Amino acid sequence: MINTAPDLTQICAAISASPKSGKRRLIAVAGAPASGKSTIAEQIADQLCATGHKAQVVPMDGFHLDNAELDKMDLRARKGAPETFDIDALTVLIARIQDAPQVSYPIFDRAADRAIPAGGTLCPDVETVVVEGNYLLFDAQGWRDLHGLWDFRIFLDVPEPVLRARLVDRWLAHDHTQLQAEARADGNDMANARRIYAQRLPCDLEVTLA
Repeated sequence: MINTAPDLTQICAAISASPKSGKRRLIAVAGAPASGKSTIAEQIADQLCATGHKAQVVPMDGFHLDNAELDKMDLRARKGAPETFDIDALTVLIARIQDAPQVSYPIFDRAADRAIPAGGTLCPDVETVVVEGNYLLFDAQGWRDLHGLWDFRIFLDVPEPVLRARLVDRWLAHDHTQLQAEARADGNDMANARRIYAQRLPCDLEVTLA
């Protein structure tokens, strides 16, 4: 495990040097909610593309279970917890994108609070897929089966106060009041963040963000 500040050149060099177990190289970018996964995943993909290496980001959030299903399971208030995702469907997708020429995948519409089936497409010429999501390195039933599918694993480490501030800002941006935003952050998001830190599987690269 390497602890480092986010140096994209070094990160991408380590990724490019990692062996592929399939046609495509599969990279996991994991971390707590609001740790910056989407941002750094896009930066990695852009940097790889800039060096002539075709890369694309695939987000895990498209595998949120539908709200109606969560209501049946009495889990709507815990949306974002590991048990509120379709881990079986995610595992099938990750296995497929190693070698399948063209693959569709769901994306999550945060404003509408729902997944859009086949909202994204992985093109045949993509060499490296950067998958980002909270639980990609999570040690729990179902989730731990993903660990062996990754060719390179990155974990983002962010202090709790920074995470909480980002989460509150996220909910404020979605028209919550200050009290509502703090309640959402403290009541669910931070609980999920602590689970992620407590049940981490090993990574190849740990990126410390402040």
